[in-house]
Amino acid sequence: MTTQTVRGRRRATGPAPEPRPAADIFAERPRDAHRDERRGRRSPFRQVTDFAAVSGVGQKAGIALAATGLVLTVAVPATGPAVATDAATTTTSVSAAAQPEVKAADAKIDFNRTAVTTKGDPDGKLKQLLSAQSAGTITRAASAGSLGMPLDSMVTASPFGYRVSPITGAVGEFHRGQDYAAQCGTAVHAAASGTVTFSGWHPYGGGNRVVIDHGNGLETTYNHLSSSNVRVGQQVSRGDVVAMSGTTGASTGCHLHFEVMVNGDVVDPLGWL
Repeated sequence: MTTQTVRGRRRATGPAPEPRPAADIFAERPRDAHRDERRGRRSPFRQVTDFAAVSGVGQKAGIALAATGLVLTVAVPATGPAVATDAATTTTSVSAAAQPEVKAADAKIDFNRTAVTTKGDPDGKLKQLLSAQSAGTITRAASAGSLGMPLDSMVTASPFGYRVSPITGAVGEFHRGQDYAAQCGTAVHAAASGTVTFSGWHPYGGGNRVVIDHGNGLETTYNHLSSSNVRVGQQVSRGDVVAMSGTTGASTGCHLHFEVMVNGDVVDPLGWL
């Protein structure tokens, strides 16, 4: 029961209520069943920072916050992609597929040079031509380029075929080879690998002469030499120096007379060079 005071305040007429115990005030409130779920959710910014930390992009990640939302630009290395999920961040590596094992027994290696026909091995091309057929049946298209140059510098002085004789002046002389200008003492090279079958004096105007047999009916001759460096029966390789140019025999000046013979008959060397 209360009474009204002069100033309008009520005064209690009964005993004051007992204060609530402190234990009731600090007692645990009922647990919110969804509180842990809300705490487990990460904010977009937290997801971005976690992703950058795991993937190792560091300063390579560009983050832009726009008024309408979150925009993220990240440069992720291609060799180690990182995939972020709500529960955890997982890093996976992309590995190359295992290469099949190759055993030596499965590999076939052919060391036969006649099987090589590339431009880098002209001797292989020539051997293949000569092993397949006689030199006399080889076409000009197939033989072109199969012989090497006998001189480092090839300057034609007189072509193969009929001409006016430089010695007698007679018309219609048949020139059996190609003449190339060369100072006396210029190195003369073997046009291809083969066996020397003649090295000495040629009594029919060739002067000092070298003949190389390349097999299967193909031969090359080198004439008017000042000297030779090979002997009969010697094996030579393409490009070897076999002699020095000169003007011996029926010659009017220093040069090299070069011949190509197929089955004993001379042919135009240009069809083989």
